Amino acid sequence: MAWAQLVAYLFVGIACALVIVASFVKTMIPLRWLAVASNIGFVVYGALHPSWPMLALNAALLPVNLYRVREMTRLTRQVTAAATSSYMSGLWLRPYMRSTKMRAGDVLFRQGDRGDSMYMLADGEVEFVEIGQRVSAGSMFGEIAFFSPDQARRLTARCATDCTLLSIDEATVKELYYQNPTFGFELIRLVAGRLVADVERLRGASARGASLVNGERSAD
Repeated sequence: MAWAQLVAYLFVGIACALVIVASFVKTMIPLRWLAVASNIGFVVYGALHPSWPMLALNAALLPVNLYRVREMTRLTRQVTAAATSSYMSGLWLRPYMRSTKMRAGDVLFRQGDRGDSMYMLADGEVEFVEIGQRVSAGSMFGEIAFFSPDQARRLTARCATDCTLLSIDEATVKELYYQNPTFGFELIRLVAGRLVADVERLRGASARGASLVNGERSAD
């Protein structure tokens, strides 16, 4: 009996120490593992002391914490996979998208319009009129408006050729964003890439403008 009591006190001491350590942990997966370990310590103490309420409580919490650890680990793996894959190929999104055919010269949306859809170009070419840039089949675009305060389109998109477009509405995008971490991660990366490209384009335009000014001064 003395041996059992000693083991019980040892385990409850470890469990209490883990609870204290957990109060200083900021990330969720280590926090859950500490919760699992402390549950085990309290279960052993509850069984050997015995303390049936403590045993019942921690026996109930143990599978919950194990399940949460499994969920968070899977979520982390999905985000890691998203960081190293070309997830936004758009193929998996097709069941959620509507197909539309448009002719060359048709305007998909104009600068200042409210952005309520994101697009994937299945066939053809689309030109962004204000910057003279084109995107080809397989490209996704139109997502920036979802994240801007006024949700307004920044550019006019016009079909440079006959096009087949797949569209997905804002409500579905938000639902997928909350439900699928891989999609959410890639959507953020897509927006960030677009913003970086815009900054680089502006830098290039500024550099060309400065070169022209310097050239004119040299000519004078």
